[in-house]
Amino acid sequence: MILSDFAKALAQLPDPRFRSVLWRGIGLTIALLVGVYAALLWLIDWLTADQISLPGVGEVTWIGDLLSWGSLGLMILLSVFLMIPVASAITSLFLDEVADAVEDKHYPALPPVPSTSFADGFRDTVNFLGVLMGANIAALILYLIFPFAAPFIFYGLNGYLLGREYFQLAASRREGRAGARARWKQHKGTVWAAGCLMALPLSFPLLNLFIPILGAATFTHLYHRLSARG
Repeated sequence: MILSDFAKALAQLPDPRFRSVLWRGIGLTIALLVGVYAALLWLIDWLTADQISLPGVGEVTWIGDLLSWGSLGLMILLSVFLMIPVASAITSLFLDEVADAVEDKHYPALPPVPSTSFADGFRDTVNFLGVLMGANIAALILYLIFPFAAPFIFYGLNGYLLGREYFQLAASRREGRAGARARWKQHKGTVWAAGCLMALPLSFPLLNLFIPILGAATFTHLYHRLSARG
């Protein structure tokens, strides 16, 4: 049944509202990563503004260049691991539009829901971004300690986080925050399994950028299917 929810979401991918959310999410993600790198370069330039002198060597002028090139390598490495969490969190700011598109097409008899205010959406996005980035940075340590288990840690962790976030997003539209949390606790095993399905494409470049949208659509279908069961 989870696969059928995903198939419905995939079939609706050409929807103009889906594409609009996709491009806004990617654009803001790239802008954020560029901004972080620019801030890091500014910090390095500020720290190395004064020439460093070493006994017997004299002034050392290459440390700033070394740190700048090293920071580029660090950002490239981190972007591999953080691009998707960041894109997922930023795109979540617009995922109400995806859920609206799904419900308009597949559940037209449902009454409309009030739109989420920008302040509430921004707060939720910042919280989700912090959790995703913190968890994935912490997971880097586990990848080094348990390299044989790295794929299981990656998919299990991101499956749990994506599943919980997207399911509660869909449920809170109809049941409020408290109702959404209660509904998630009731079905958290199923939600985690669906989240792991969403996490699988994270390993594939470009394809992984569609996961926030497909996740929101899939979990909207999942929520309505589970809520119909009681």
